[in-house]
Amino acid sequence: MNAARQRMAVALLSMSAAGFGAWKLSEGFTDTAVIPTQGDVPTLGHGSTRYEDGRPVKMGDTITAARAELLARNLNSQAEKQFAASLPGVKLHQVEFDVYMDFIGQYGIGNWRASSMRRDLLAGNYGQACTDLLKYRYAAGFDCSTPGNKRCWGVWTRQLERHAKCKAAQ
Repeated sequence: MNAARQRMAVALLSMSAAGFGAWKLSEGFTDTAVIPTQGDVPTLGHGSTRYEDGRPVKMGDTITAARAELLARNLNSQAEKQFAASLPGVKLHQVEFDVYMDFIGQYGIGNWRASSMRRDLLAGNYGQACTDLLKYRYAAGFDCSTPGNKRCWGVWTRQLERHAKCKAAQ
């Protein structure tokens, strides 16, 4: 196995530029707060639901592209520390780190901490942790994997992409 394929301690990793860029692309950009899918909370910029100090985004809030980039980077940095703390002793490939950080960027650290993905990684079950990504296919109780749905199909396709990237890293 070459150095690029070796797992490293989570605490030593940070989201790659490619991973952050892919996450931003998936999130898109809005300069005015919106509710992206039915049952969701207001988001702004690149999917931010809160500000650095914890205040929630409210409908009517606006943001510039430059401030949205800074907010996303600051929130990502906070999330990386929380993610690393949630996986003591676990080693990941960079791709795996990026995939799970992308998940946290969409679903939040609370969902991550309670996830079977986290439990499987703590137990060393890397492949199963990838498969567990597919459990997250619901938005406001609706199964987004339902073929032909126009309500939240992107939620499901994003999980399929994460799953494929994660499995390819195994």
